[in-house]
Amino acid sequence: MTARIPIIPTIIVGGAIAVMIALGFWQLSRMDQKEALIAQAEQNLRMSSEVEYPRAPGGVDGVLYRRTTIDCLEVLAVSPRAGTSASGAKGWAQRASCTLSGLDSPVDVDIGWSVRPEAAEWAGGVVRGTIAPGGRIVAAEPVAGLELLASPDPRDLPNNHLAYAGQWFFFALTALAIYILALRRRSATKARDD
Repeated sequence: MTARIPIIPTIIVGGAIAVMIALGFWQLSRMDQKEALIAQAEQNLRMSSEVEYPRAPGGVDGVLYRRTTIDCLEVLAVSPRAGTSASGAKGWAQRASCTLSGLDSPVDVDIGWSVRPEAAEWAGGVVRGTIAPGGRIVAAEPVAGLELLASPDPRDLPNNHLAYAGQWFFFALTALAIYILALRRRSATKARDD
């Protein structure tokens, strides 16, 4: 007598495996998109002309790694965070939250680097720099007696979607193997009891 395969658990496991495989293929498509984004960012970094800082929501992605000049009308706060100087030393990037004309929300501006974690004193003003991920601006020339920060680099953008895809495919294979083992054990237990 052959053991019957349970229908409901098989549908649930099959659905879960299908979702994992779909997520794996989605990660592969994201890998291509990320490679295109990095290529565009590297091209933007090589451009010497400046752009106006985007005023529309979502407009930052098209101008990542382009140079811009802004006027920080008011500094809401300066907060130090881990950062790297242009010479490669580890320390503190001083990030100012600035209000700009024509923008409702503040913009983060990395105004320079310091060895000490105390917040720098800066009253605002004109800053020329590079638009980095998240819409922040990294100053091309430090202010407030700080040192120069490392310039943002598109090669620092992570593109680990191939690894994520591999994980999803591995999870699907693992779920299938575990389910097959569970079915075998169920079959062996049922045969022994009969």
